[in-house]
This record gives sequence, structure tokens and C-alpha cells, in this order.
Amino acid sequence: MIGVAAAAALPSAARAKEDAPMYGLIGKMTAHPGQRDALIEILVADTGGMPGCLSYIVSRDAKEADALWVTEVWRSQSDHQNSLKLPSVQAAIAKGRPLIKDMGPYFETQPIGGVGL
Repeated sequence: MIGVAAAAALPSAARAKEDAPMYGLIGKMTAHPGQRDALIEILVADTGGMPGCLSYIVSRDAKEADALWVTEVWRSQSDHQNSLKLPSVQAAIAKGRPLIKDMGPYFETQPIGGVGL
């Protein structure tokens, strides 16, 4: 349980009830050689309209030339599941899938709080 002062410092969207934890994903994707930047462009386009998404970060792997990481924080797991049904997300998946050589590992998390939440 977070303290009153800490809770007051968090934006209201990030104040998760103890019985309704936020949902997070951290996943690695490896693009086919030379396709990482094209895949990144697809993954970051039109990401503003995902209801319940508190944070969506796409990062280049610092050591692997074709790898990237996606870090997501959602108000709930159902918000994440519902996002996968959005036409814009379905289109991005269809467009990006041929550029992906490998998916994984990925980790599910229960975000607690922090900067940007």
C-alpha cells in the first residue's frame, strides 16, 4: 500500500486500486535483418488512441542490431486485450508481422507506479 503523500503525487489515472492492479508487458521483438527501423515506425504510428494505455514505449536494443523492446502499462489487462481488437492495432499487426523474425521473450508485470504513470 502506498502512502497518502505518494498517492497524492501520482496522476489520478495511475492510482490503481489494490483489487484492480495495472497490467504491464515487456516484450522483445527481433526484426528480419535491416528491418528494425521499419518495424519501429509501424509500432509507434497511431498509438494515441488506445483507451486504457498509460504508457507505450518502443526502444531499440542497445546491443542487438535487429532487436527492439516494447514496454506497455495499462489500467487493466482487459484494456490491453480490448486494444488488440482496435482496427488501427489490427492493421499495425498485419503490416508489421512480415518484418518480425522472432518474438520473445516477454514478461507480464503488475506496475505499481513511477514517473509517467
